Amino acid sequence: FWAKKRKKKLVSAKDVFYAIDKHIARHDLVEEKIQDSILENTLNVDVKGFKVGQVNGLAVYDLGDYSFGKPSRITVNTFIGSKGIINIEREAKLSGRIHDKGMLVLSGYFSQKFGADMPLSFAASITFEQSYGTIDGDSASSTELYGLLSSLSEIPINQGIAVTGSVNQKGEVQAIGGVNEKIEGFFRICKARKLTGEQGVIIPKANVQNLMLNEEVIQAVKDKKFTIWSVDHIEDGIRILTGIGCGQKHKDGSYTEDSIFEKVRLRLVEFARLSRTFNKNLLNDKKTEEKNEEEE
Repeated sequence: FWAKKRKKKLVSAKDVFYAIDKHIARHDLVEEKIQDSILENTLNVDVKGFKVGQVNGLAVYDLGDYSFGKPSRITVNTFIGSKGIINIEREAKLSGRIHDKGMLVLSGYFSQKFGADMPLSFAASITFEQSYGTIDGDSASSTELYGLLSSLSEIPINQGIAVTGSVNQKGEVQAIGGVNEKIEGFFRICKARKLTGEQGVIIPKANVQNLMLNEEVIQAVKDKKFTIWSVDHIEDGIRILTGIGCGQKHKDGSYTEDSIFEKVRLRLVEFARLSRTFNKNLLNDKKTEEKNEEEE
């Protein structure tokens, strides 16, 4: 159509790109409104700085004729308890079955990694902030795991990096859908707030073959203003997000000093100690109270 309108006999790349741009312009109203909400801080998404237990996840909105990526803030709080990982979306009945499965798989990896040498006495609440509809899919399970590791280790995550990818029980990062839309969606937010050269997206290595990004993103990557990292394991991703490695496991169950995993392990040990001390004191108080009642 556009080639004919320009009175050309052959369709050129210029005509194709122009047609794509026009298609987007006809359907991207919802995307523009969401981006405006983020830029106005109505929807909270950070693209710079470091935060503990907070990471940018990526979702795809499919409108039929058009789909686009949207970053979402995922937060994790950890504390003493026995409930393990609490999926707030599931508790609120806003979680689909695949998302529930992803959380259980995440829990399986975490329990195997840190619960093989000691009982786990902790609780963690994980949620998509400012999300009021149903969440489904497991493409954020690696993102949620990064947030969990950050919260327990108290090591902050780079907010200029967004993450997508599902994780299996061995910690391997698996392929997801909508990788191009997710990257481009986060790029547009970063660009609107000014590219710093430290921003980017972590994707599964298996999705590299699916990349077909627009020219603007490709040029930004070439100019080193935006980065796309591909990883095949959780340990690679957390190193990119925090700048600190996971460490090697020793025979006594500990990890390399000052590593992410060692800080997580020590926090879990402290939680267990505090829980045991509290329960012991509670039992002693109860016995003392019963003894006093008998004497009276």
